[in-house]
Amino acid sequence: MNHPSPIAPPEKPEGPGVLRESGGALEWHGHLESLRLEPWGPDAVRVRAVRGGRLHHDLPGALAGEAPASPQAVVKNEGTVGRIVNGAITAEITDRGIVRFLRADGSELLSEQPAHFWWPGARLYTPTGNGYHRLEQRFAAYDGERIYGLGQHQHGLLDQKGATIDLVQRNAEVTIPVLLSDRGYLLLWNNPAIGRVELAVNGTRWVADSARQFDYWITAGTPAETLSRYADVTGHSPELPEWATGFWQCKLRYRTQDELMAVAREHKRRGLPLSVIVNDFFHWTHLGEWKLDPAEWPDPAAMVRELDELGVRLMVSVWPSVSPLSENHAELERRGLLIGTEYGPMAHAEWPDKGVDSTVQVAFYDATNPEARDFLWERISENYLAHGIKVWWLDACEPEINPGHQANLRYHAGPGLEVGNLYPRENARTFHEGMLAAGETEVVTLNRSSWAGAQRYGAALWSGDIGTDFATLRDQIKAGLNVMVSGIPWWTTDIGGFHGGNPDDPAYREVIVRWFQYGAFCPLFRLHGYREPWMPLGPEMTGGPNEVWSYGEEAYEIFSHYLHLRERLRPYLQEQMRHTAETGVPPMRPLFVEFPDDPAAWEVQDEFLLGPDLLVAPVTEAGARSRTVHLPAGAEWRCAWTGEVHPGGTTVTADAPIDRIPLYLRDGARLPI
Repeated sequence: MNHPSPIAPPEKPEGPGVLRESGGALEWHGHLESLRLEPWGPDAVRVRAVRGGRLHHDLPGALAGEAPASPQAVVKNEGTVGRIVNGAITAEITDRGIVRFLRADGSELLSEQPAHFWWPGARLYTPTGNGYHRLEQRFAAYDGERIYGLGQHQHGLLDQKGATIDLVQRNAEVTIPVLLSDRGYLLLWNNPAIGRVELAVNGTRWVADSARQFDYWITAGTPAETLSRYADVTGHSPELPEWATGFWQCKLRYRTQDELMAVAREHKRRGLPLSVIVNDFFHWTHLGEWKLDPAEWPDPAAMVRELDELGVRLMVSVWPSVSPLSENHAELERRGLLIGTEYGPMAHAEWPDKGVDSTVQVAFYDATNPEARDFLWERISENYLAHGIKVWWLDACEPEINPGHQANLRYHAGPGLEVGNLYPRENARTFHEGMLAAGETEVVTLNRSSWAGAQRYGAALWSGDIGTDFATLRDQIKAGLNVMVSGIPWWTTDIGGFHGGNPDDPAYREVIVRWFQYGAFCPLFRLHGYREPWMPLGPEMTGGPNEVWSYGEEAYEIFSHYLHLRERLRPYLQEQMRHTAETGVPPMRPLFVEFPDDPAAWEVQDEFLLGPDLLVAPVTEAGARSRTVHLPAGAEWRCAWTGEVHPGGTTVTADAPIDRIPLYLRDGARLPI
């Protein structure tokens, strides 16, 4: 039940608004609006505002728990201006209700911006009914500012200044509403509402289509410092289990137990490293029964035992969808555990199912409902965990509604427009809490969507159902780096892309070779895709071959080399994962995270650092056998292949024959390349 907190009424009627100090925070009331400005952890401030004078303290968001300690914070009320000085950031609010943030030296970091000198102010409330509003929050724009983060998008931009980003979950488009600026701040829009952010040259505007409260959090410092502060308030990721840093094999799809086991055995026969093999969709009896079809998977416990002996984990695909043919549908509906609707039946997409020739109208369990999470986990525990299966692929978890009528959805947590972006994080929470309750300490889920704070639930993200060409590969490099500075440190792509790719086509073989090289240096190393020849969507489908031996002898030799190289690098990668869990600084980093004082490091879009010591420069052009590489200023760089040493702050042309990805080691670092 919501218990709104009253903010004290004005102490005097004159003036545009009234400021008061309250409980280590500043409160402002004016023009039927109430705002609270408070320190929220070191070097950080939280801002909340409502129409009507009452703050809501139990709305869904990313900030975990109560306000963390801010021992440096000093709160001052000077009548017409209030200030909170909190380490590297100072927040200032005027009696007009405009908030401005300053650096320690007094220069402006970021300022709210009124839309007009008269009305409206920096925050606009447009009623949508029953206490909800369309909310607009405006900030100033700055010449030359660069903006990163905001989740994962396929627009091909690393710096997203000038873009308009929809705040909605879709396949391959993932909303994580946190941005990092080269001006020295990181800002979290702490609101899971459907909306958008506009990063225009004349201002930044965040929009929630229908919500009850403004809520944002801001911290100041270097990129690494702000990412650490962000993890402190939204939750640190666990340490990635050691087995998860190895190679993951997947295709669409292995139809039977024998087919999957034959691939795992062949990997081991060839002496190829393999850590995870995946059982994809349609392995179930009916969608939403969450159990293996015994006709195709007759002895899952024996399968898991043999895989364990081979040193391989089995990951299964678990969808949130519930077919009307499922044995669980009636009970879920009766108990109110499905996502509801404002109008019409509780059906949100069409999907094929076993036992029928046509598609059926499927619903989704409501992951924002604790009782629904418990219900699903009971089925997962009975039908998968009991066989020893402990790794989870959470596909279609946006959830994949079609048509995308968010306004028609009714979640346990609230109306669809207010809370719709929350779903994928809460779906990951189902498995995290369930595994921990079962005594399992290592939780890894692979998710097609995410939201702020999902990292604390051991939720990895992959880049969804994408294309299979070099242009798409280029886009994934930038998408992945933006995910890293959005606070999600476990990330991967479908190596080779998803939608197609002919294993016999020389042009596609070049794409997948270059993609495989790139994938070997991503936090998760995973081969997947729907290769040609295609089949109609349905329970009998499978994709073309997608094993490392499916692409010809030359490609196989290259794949084998990078599989073994990844094995040699796993201790280094594990060290980075440990550092990430402790600090929140991601394992795969845009150059500016390590080298913020190098102006060029903020512009490079197609290189990255794996940890502090290894610079990776993927090859993303057809026929390319060399590429230019920027070596950041502030370090010395040695080519990992030739040993040639280069000073930082220079651009070199690196040789890149088909079997080589340019790699550079920092300041004498020694890695087994």
